[in-house]
Amino acid sequence: MRIEADLKLGFKDVLIRPKRSTLGSRSQVSLERTFKFRHSGRSWTGIPIMAANMDSVGTFAMAAALSRQGLFTAARKHYSPEDWDAFVASGSDPHHLAHVAVSTGILDGDLAKLELILERQPGLAFICMDVANGYSEYFVEQIAKVRQRHPDKVIMAGNVVTGEMVEQLLLSGADVVKVGIGPGSVCTTRVKTGVGYPQLSAIIECADAAHGLSGQIISDGGCTCAGDVAKAFGAGADFVMLGGMLAGHDEGGGEPLERAGQRFVEFYGMSSRTAMEKYSGGVAEYRASEGKTVTVPYRGPVAETVKDILGGLRSACTYVGAGQLKELTKRTTFVRVAEQHNPIFDA
Repeated sequence: MRIEADLKLGFKDVLIRPKRSTLGSRSQVSLERTFKFRHSGRSWTGIPIMAANMDSVGTFAMAAALSRQGLFTAARKHYSPEDWDAFVASGSDPHHLAHVAVSTGILDGDLAKLELILERQPGLAFICMDVANGYSEYFVEQIAKVRQRHPDKVIMAGNVVTGEMVEQLLLSGADVVKVGIGPGSVCTTRVKTGVGYPQLSAIIECADAAHGLSGQIISDGGCTCAGDVAKAFGAGADFVMLGGMLAGHDEGGGEPLERAGQRFVEFYGMSSRTAMEKYSGGVAEYRASEGKTVTVPYRGPVAETVKDILGGLRSACTYVGAGQLKELTKRTTFVRVAEQHNPIFDA
């Protein structure tokens, strides 16, 4: 046993310090980024905000809506090859395929389905290899196998929270590493296991490791507002993945629930009892549920929420004089704080 005494921080622990700026308007800020990926050699241009591969977030309807604005979606794992055929056929041009990833687990059945989807739809360029614990040797081996079979695909893999494991996944074949254990709004891993890492510090440390190897990272989890998205980019994230912030919209599917005259939508973690009963026949004898099932207010079309997030991010850039999103991390100084905002009129 050992104790690391260095202070680790989450989004709630800091604010971004403003700096002099020559920008006259938020409209002058460009949020587009272009990345060239380490192994595949592919390039991608867009706004690097990503819908999480969760049932009520990472849907095809969400992918269609977000791609129109240049954002990305990691589609949920449980779409069939036939579902993917219909989605690909529904696009008016190939552009929407550049903004969606096929998500997969690492069991033999998962990878067999992945192969079938990619065989039928070779225009799909992104694979998201997603497990709760990215520290297993088996996960590393499976990344290497998928890379060998698909040298031209962009592989996103995770989740991890430390620099040495980011390096391992990149060296094993991942182009982009997903960072975050426990910060999600419907994740209970930290409560059930005692395992986790404050998200801001995880981003800072993992981005440093990834960028040294010409890789990228996705900050996955912990954002509750547009300001947190700005902090994640300021800390060095290349992409920011959102779950709860994109839940409750028309594009997420699911039947709205009526309660006291208000409409709600069910939202649950993919390691929750709800998800395991839906896809695995229940919680296995050897494990526990590590996710919540909650209801979130129905929020209508996702476009207004995206507008709010992007507006907040542009504003953050103007406060530090960053004319482009890629400049934000270079111009960010975090200050530690004991409070974030005045809560007197919070609901």
